[in-house]
Amino acid sequence: MRIGIDLGGTKIEGILLGPDGAVLARTRVSTPRGDYAATIKAIAALTKQLAAKAGGAATIGLGMPGTVSPATGLVKNANSTWLIGKPLHTDLEATLGQPVRLANDADCFALSEAADGAGKGARSLFGVILGTGVGGGLVHEGRLITGPNAIAGEWGHNPLPAPNEDEQPGPDCYCGRRGCVETWLSGPGLAEDHFRRTGERLETAEIAAKAPETIARYHDRLARALAGVINIFDPDVVVLGGGISNLEALYEEVPRLWTRYIFSDTVATRLARNLHGDSSGVRGAAWLWSGEEAAAWHGSKAD
Repeated sequence: MRIGIDLGGTKIEGILLGPDGAVLARTRVSTPRGDYAATIKAIAALTKQLAAKAGGAATIGLGMPGTVSPATGLVKNANSTWLIGKPLHTDLEATLGQPVRLANDADCFALSEAADGAGKGARSLFGVILGTGVGGGLVHEGRLITGPNAIAGEWGHNPLPAPNEDEQPGPDCYCGRRGCVETWLSGPGLAEDHFRRTGERLETAEIAAKAPETIARYHDRLARALAGVINIFDPDVVVLGGGISNLEALYEEVPRLWTRYIFSDTVATRLARNLHGDSSGVRGAAWLWSGEEAAAWHGSKAD
């Protein structure tokens, strides 16, 4: 049995997966925004509910905004800022009394889509979140790519590649820089770009329906930003998630445009919509334990 938890800015969702990957139970609660201690309690209560339904031991994985710094063991880079500087990993393991695997929420999304989603069977995958923020995760041969800084796939805080004159220096980002990919390609970034040009405040779906020039700029920026990742990682597939991934035109227009920016005579990388939707993050959290690791942990509990 596996428990996956997705710690979001507004909700905490949990699922229980059976040995075959089937979802056996699902629950969610509101995130206690701004209250770290209450967040730990909410995660613990939700996890215990799912563990009771498991009828036995279950591994626990958690997807989170930001990541845990390998240098300090404290949370960094989280847009849920009340987590920053806190020993989330240590506190969860102490509260729950067992090992917990943690990863960035975009990493969990990528792992889910690689395991049994839109990237199933692909040797390499770049999973992209285009929502309130912009994140990414890299999977190679079924395993997340991680590094010494725990920031693999963090393309959202790179500068927008090949900026046009009117894109410089770019909007302010909460990270302290200007012109980050996230400031252009997030949902709020898209809305703000439209507002700057027109004075209209519209939601993503309205922009897609009424503002072809705004959407054309978005397509080109996304193509440039993804081309930079493809030039480095050369994945078999790029899978999009988050609210903006629901825009149908992305899947035709962006691959047409990215050939201008990718350093290759042909581009075989596919651009795909996620298969598991909003559930990908929480499913990926459950998959943070590989089959062998989960079996070994369950064996140790039996001993």
